[in-house]
Amino acid sequence: MNPEPDDRSSGKPHGRFFNWFDRRVGLRKILHEALDEPIPGGARWAYIFGSGLLFIFISQVITGIFLSLYYVPSADHAHISVAYITKAVAAGSFLRSLHVYGASAMIVILVLHIGQTFLFGSYKGRRELLWLSGCVLLALVLGMAFTGYLLPWDEKSYFATAVGTNILSEIPLIGQPLKEFLRGGTQLGTLTLSRFFALHVFFIPAMIFLFVALHIFLFRQAGAAGPASESSVRPRLPSEPFYPRQLLMDLSFTLVLICALGLLAYFDPAPLGPRANPADTLYVPRPEWYYRSFFEWLKFWHGSAGIVGILVIPLILAVLFAGLPFYDRRLERRPWRRPLAVASFGVVFVGLVYLGARSYQADARDPAVAAELARQAREEEAYMRQPFVPQALGPLPTSASPVVSAALPHRSVLYMSSAAPSSAEQALVARGHKIFEAHMCFGCHGQGGVGTAIAPRLIGIGKKFSPAQLEHLFHHPLPQMNAGGMPPVKLSPQDMKALIAYLDSLK
Repeated sequence: MNPEPDDRSSGKPHGRFFNWFDRRVGLRKILHEALDEPIPGGARWAYIFGSGLLFIFISQVITGIFLSLYYVPSADHAHISVAYITKAVAAGSFLRSLHVYGASAMIVILVLHIGQTFLFGSYKGRRELLWLSGCVLLALVLGMAFTGYLLPWDEKSYFATAVGTNILSEIPLIGQPLKEFLRGGTQLGTLTLSRFFALHVFFIPAMIFLFVALHIFLFRQAGAAGPASESSVRPRLPSEPFYPRQLLMDLSFTLVLICALGLLAYFDPAPLGPRANPADTLYVPRPEWYYRSFFEWLKFWHGSAGIVGILVIPLILAVLFAGLPFYDRRLERRPWRRPLAVASFGVVFVGLVYLGARSYQADARDPAVAAELARQAREEEAYMRQPFVPQALGPLPTSASPVVSAALPHRSVLYMSSAAPSSAEQALVARGHKIFEAHMCFGCHGQGGVGTAIAPRLIGIGKKFSPAQLEHLFHHPLPQMNAGGMPPVKLSPQDMKALIAYLDSLK
């Protein structure tokens, strides 16, 4: 019977520790599996994008964890918590900017990785499941970008997400239920934020971790494809281990990413606009750059034809893309020997770039849209220059009863106005309150107009709209108001005046 090897048999202290650790966890075997992977044809800069994607994802997870320590996923607190991160937390703006720019970097590197894989024909051979797992990861990354966009709850993110979720309702049968499931109702509110937060922080990252592990496992099973001139089934070129040359190339690319994101986050912090105002009828919503192509594509489809542009054509392209290794069975990988496949990929890629550029050009050429977008940019810049101010719900007069507000991120005492209205004004407001109750307005907007998950708050609406504007809105509700279930309000002039007086009293 052989005695167990002595952990102290090596000479140097670090050698003894390594041997002790290796016998318990199999460290040498792990390092061998990770670093000695054979690469046909040797290390190349074309293979760095997969490792770059993994680094960006880990960076997004780490920065996201720090941001979630301060973030509150509710319509009342989301924006003020992001403003607190951006303006008050030490290095908060830097961390948030790393996270924001990291999302864009992840999309860019993902496109480069897909392009390199396609041009090199690396999906050929026994790599069908590897390609499908990559397609799932592509969808998950796009889902991460979409769900994270709403979380700041500023004007830009609110209206862009409203447009994005409205598109879902165009899908037959399941569109409207899917839209209401994502929103948690008919309108964007706290339930929408909580669902997007859960998807963005828990569900989608967990799925990405799962499919990244599956992708790496399938990659190691199939082996590195090598250059385009290599056989996808029986490699002939001499191989080189992953360590040290390919590892150094990957680490160099990672260092470039760290420096680029760090400099961008430091010198050009990610902006945050004013808090979302669902009643703003002038705001021009625009998605982030990586969704601009699809946004422009939808402009070509109107009415009943919308289903073709929203569902049919994208679905066909997605099936053709995911099924590529199943119908492109030739072992030829060199791009110049695959003119039809490369031309098809090029047409789609150039088309996406063209649609994105066309969207920006269309905004620049429309004077009204360009002026409104410029105004929105100025408001965003002005808000970023303002110091952080804790959320408040109105003026602080000299006397009145205190009201503790649950809408603040901390315990704050607010006061109601001490200006005493006349008896006629009181009677008009009381009459308006009865009309508000009689028409069941509190069923959507809450008692006292405090707002609910399905309708915005009405407190302070008198400061945003004049009585004439409110009356016009009641007679001609906006499309988003109709979508939320609000019908035109038909009242006599006296009752309309009373209702508007009541709404104006909600301060």
